[in-house]
Amino acid sequence: MKRLAALVAAVLALSACGSSDPSADPTAVPETPAATAAAEVTAEPDPTAESTAAPATATSTPAVVAAPTSTVITGGDGPTGDLARVSADWATDFSTRTIDLDELRIGIQVIPIRDRIPPIDNPEFAPASEAGWSDPEPGLLLVVGETARFYPLAMLIVHEIVNDEIEGRPVLVTYCPLCNSALVFDPVVDGRRLRFGTSGLLRNSDLVMWDDTTESLWQQIGGEGLVGAYAGHRLDVIPSAIVSWGDFKAGYPYGMVLAPPGRAASSYGRNPYVQYSSRSAPIPGFFDSTILDDRYPALERTVGVTVDGHDKAYPFSVVQAVGALNDTVAGVPVVVLWSPGTADALDSPVTAGGVDIGAALAFDRRVDGDALEFTPVDEGRFTDDRTGSTWNVLGQATDGELAGTRLDPVVHTNEFWFAWAAFHPNGEVFGP
Repeated sequence: MKRLAALVAAVLALSACGSSDPSADPTAVPETPAATAAAEVTAEPDPTAESTAAPATATSTPAVVAAPTSTVITGGDGPTGDLARVSADWATDFSTRTIDLDELRIGIQVIPIRDRIPPIDNPEFAPASEAGWSDPEPGLLLVVGETARFYPLAMLIVHEIVNDEIEGRPVLVTYCPLCNSALVFDPVVDGRRLRFGTSGLLRNSDLVMWDDTTESLWQQIGGEGLVGAYAGHRLDVIPSAIVSWGDFKAGYPYGMVLAPPGRAASSYGRNPYVQYSSRSAPIPGFFDSTILDDRYPALERTVGVTVDGHDKAYPFSVVQAVGALNDTVAGVPVVVLWSPGTADALDSPVTAGGVDIGAALAFDRRVDGDALEFTPVDEGRFTDDRTGSTWNVLGQATDGELAGTRLDPVVHTNEFWFAWAAFHPNGEVFGP
């Protein structure tokens, strides 16, 4: 019990330090999803468990065309019970939606719940050469044009959303620790740039966002508008990946890293979800256990690839076993590369101290119109069958005839298996 109390106190202190409301009572700290996760994991442990990129490798990063929208429901009753209580002062149009409102779960128990997990609205960046993250530290890699940025998961766990701009292009950087889902979106809808925040709600254990223009609610996985004026819309996805700080520095030595917003970097790095990824199931109350897909362990990381609206999953255990997995998705030749060296941010008390779960990234394996076949040669290095050039896990050719070439990424995620399966019930799964 002492360990549980200490851990929950640390989580709440972490949330309080990140509060965006200067008038908030520092003693009235909200119960965040992080706190609930920490309590669940500790109480019931599972015993089974702006600078530019290097010019030689820089290419454009396309956005994915939005997938067909869901059926929009209009009319009907508004929110009831606790949902009505926490949303009493919202301007959200609950009569327009794509889901049953009962699917929404409340992750924060102190009103107001919106943006209690404070997003970063005006991010600043530092050169990679000036940052002191340890090599295994995981983070989100985003490359647009010739600019490469690293958003440490140690910071995204605290903020979950960064409303950013890169090379003059608005981008929405998001991360949900409960699903380990990291996604980047184009936040411009109908010609308007939207500012996004955390709603304090969850669906299938995943972050539900809100925009402060229409106060619509949006699902993080998939980027779909769930409730409100933008119900049925989908945000365009911009390819990104989860990689280690060491791989980022080596691949993009002139890249930039997200700087702490008004607080010391040392205040980040504590993981409030200790042993979360060792669980055999997601947290009760946030996810309906009756829909768990038992083909793989619920919290196994999964490379979820999306090409032209077609979704396909590659569990980490499958990719790690071969190192390089050559495949075709929706007619597009793809390769999924795995390399060791990336820590599990949701395992140990320190994000960089988790077990090595590696990094798995997905690319279009065509170069100059020809599809290459990739083979691992040792940890973190690969060769192609056409030229024998050497490649790294970031899809960069580092030696040989194709040195300086970079593969175009395809949209892919590293969420937990339970989350991928829940949001892609009709998706394909790689396997025999």
